[in-house]
Amino acid sequence: MLTAVKNQLWVCLLSVKYNIMREMTNRFTFVTNIVFMMLNNAAFIVQWVILFKMRGEIGGYTMREIMLLWGLTASSYGLSHILFARAFTLHELIVNGKLDAYLVLPKSVLLSVMTSASEASSIGDFLYGLVVMCLFCFSVGRLFLFLLFTVTGALIMTALALLAGSLSFWFVRSEMVGVHVVNTMISFSTYPDGIFHGTARFLLYFVIPVGMAVYWPVHVMVSFDLAMFLKVVGYTVFLMAAAVYVFYRGLKRYSSGNLMEARM
Repeated sequence: MLTAVKNQLWVCLLSVKYNIMREMTNRFTFVTNIVFMMLNNAAFIVQWVILFKMRGEIGGYTMREIMLLWGLTASSYGLSHILFARAFTLHELIVNGKLDAYLVLPKSVLLSVMTSASEASSIGDFLYGLVVMCLFCFSVGRLFLFLLFTVTGALIMTALALLAGSLSFWFVRSEMVGVHVVNTMISFSTYPDGIFHGTARFLLYFVIPVGMAVYWPVHVMVSFDLAMFLKVVGYTVFLMAAAVYVFYRGLKRYSSGNLMEARM
């Protein structure tokens, strides 16, 4: 059992490695995409500097917490798109009958799909988050938590994309739901949760899980809370398990596109 899991993970890592190598065919473009993505993210620091000059805090956040929020969001988004970029376009494979090429592979169908593509520019997002964290609020313990929460955040984003994408097994025009849900999550994750109240706050924690992916991890990094830490980890495991279940449940309904195609 453990050997099989190890082999699956090793094949997935190789798949990600070759995806990145493929992106590096044109090294100038590869590096340029990464650098410009980091610069694009950094441009938003200016607006927060201006806002915090006018107010001492916003929604209970100081500049340090805001930078931690932005850094974690960027790194989580980056990691999810480096490792599992195809999960965010799953609906295209389902609707167009392009899952056939993955069904004949000896490894897990879901892992084969998720790791079949990587976005080079997302490396810039991941590195930007690490740089911001180290510049504004570095400590060894916080760096460890940051890396851990980057993984949980990436898994939550990926699971949400999988759940939304898997709806295409049942509803042909469901792709817009997935796109809007993921984009909404990214948009709200760059604002402090203290500015949201009532229904909006409930939605951000229990419907669009921004709270579990970003808000609570930031609170834990600022002031460690074991119960909150365990809830974030537990929720991540639960959401990933739900996403895997829904995908394979929907896969039983999949209709082949009869494509003569193979993945190398």
